Amino acid sequence: MTHHRPLLLASLVAVTGLAALPVSPARAADTLGGSPVAGVCMLSREAVFAQSKVGQAASQRLKQLADQSNSELENQRKPIESDIQAFQQKAESLTEAQRKEQGSALQMRMQGFQAHAGQTNQRIQLTRAKIMQRIGQEAEPIVSSTYKNHNCGLLLDRDSVLGGNMTNDLTPDVVKGLDAKITTLNFGLEPLPTGNGGNAAGK
Repeated sequence: MTHHRPLLLASLVAVTGLAALPVSPARAADTLGGSPVAGVCMLSREAVFAQSKVGQAASQRLKQLADQSNSELENQRKPIESDIQAFQQKAESLTEAQRKEQGSALQMRMQGFQAHAGQTNQRIQLTRAKIMQRIGQEAEPIVSSTYKNHNCGLLLDRDSVLGGNMTNDLTPDVVKGLDAKITTLNFGLEPLPTGNGGNAAGK
């Protein structure tokens, strides 16, 4: 009766993953080296989130929200499991009609709890996506100005580069600029979009 745990575990992995994303180029890039390619620049969006002050603060807040949600779900689950155990112990002494009635009621309670756990997981994921989008919007003008300052003509995802000269990596400058602009965000769990609550509950 602990079906909600994988859902919350997935949420925590996603949340803590925000701070555990790659923060440096692949080792192959360091060993291959080579000459800088004029106009070709690189940026690691994952590293910007992981290294910037606002990204780290957001990661901590998201984990706090996930931990709070997990604690609330645990408090809701325990009495249901206790009632299920009590029902199982006295089931033989009940009539068939009583067993069906009480068993059905317990099943409905557990289904309602699982639906609520699923909705909570959706809210955590939605919150994480929106916060990452907000940080991305804050970083966008900084990326643009840094791109121009480095005379770039092409911007690549640093985390997709297999190797080469990493001289034109914009990531440190973008992190520095973002830190000077914003260091934290205040937010709570996002509500589910209108109309999704009933669908989630029915799954």
